[in-house]
Parts: sequence; C-alpha cells; structure tokens
Amino acid sequence: MSTTQSERLRGLLEPLVIARELDLEEIEVTPAGKRRVLRVVVDSDEGVQLDACAELSREISALLDESDVMGGAPYVLEVTSPGAERPLSELRHYRRAMGRLIRLQLAEGGELVARITGVDDAGLDLEVPGVKGRKATARRLDFAGIAKARVEIEFNRKAGPAGGDTADGSQKEA
Repeated sequence: MSTTQSERLRGLLEPLVIARELDLEEIEVTPAGKRRVLRVVVDSDEGVQLDACAELSREISALLDESDVMGGAPYVLEVTSPGAERPLSELRHYRRAMGRLIRLQLAEGGELVARITGVDDAGLDLEVPGVKGRKATARRLDFAGIAKARVEIEFNRKAGPAGGDTADGSQKEA
C-alpha cells in the first residue's frame, strides 16, 4: 500500500501536534528553487503563540531528521498558525470565528458579509449588517449553503463579547 508524502507527513507529525493540544490544520510541500518548503499550519481554540510555534518547529525538525519522509533533498521548515483571513472549512474554524465578520460565497451563487452570532452542527446564525442606516438583520445559514467562507479583517472592530474581547478585557489574537 503506497501513501503520498503528505499522508506520511501527517501520520508522522499529527501525534506530536496533538500532544501539544493543537490541531494540525495543513501540511504543504512546495518547490522553492533547489529546495522545498514544508509548511506546517497549526491552530487551537486559544490561538497559537510564537513561542509555541518555535518549540514545535524544533521538535518537528528533530523528528524529520530521524525519518526519511522528506527524502534527501534540502528543505526549509515553516511552522505557523493560520493567517488572519483564514479560510473556514471545518466546524471548529467557525466556532473559533464566533463574533467575527466573515465573507461567504454562497452555494446558490452570490456573496454575503455577516458576523457569526451562533454556530451548531448544522450551520450558522448570522447578523447581516444594515446598509445605508438600516438595522442589521438576523439570518440562519446551513453549512450546505456555503461554498467558501473566510474571516474578514476589521480595523475598527467594536469591543465586547461579539468583538472578540476576552474575560479580562484584552483583545484575543486573530
């Protein structure tokens, strides 16, 4: 039984990532000149701090040195968290984006920008901002109705529970 390099990497790295109470979101190997770049994207409900990425990078590097999964060609290892405008594709992604503004490509066609006010196994409760002085409206959207979704960057996000503040009043990291 043959497995792809990505599957072998996931099998090797996932236990290490899970042991650190993180989710392995993505593994990507791309060519970069004479080298390759191995990008490992991790996340958690609390976000991922830079120190955690650095420690995990050292552990992954040691594990890869003991393994032949990357072969003999040189590569650069990057361990990172998802970007601010990350795609939302798993239920946990939507839960982590609770209170955030998102841009949705609808399965039926069209686009919607709304704030997530609730998430369950079937779909999302959204607040669609009003236009030209109109009041915001509530909308329910099942996951089947979503073709793509992505977190929107907000530079003037309101404070408060829907705005991403933590219990101590500080802003959560994106």
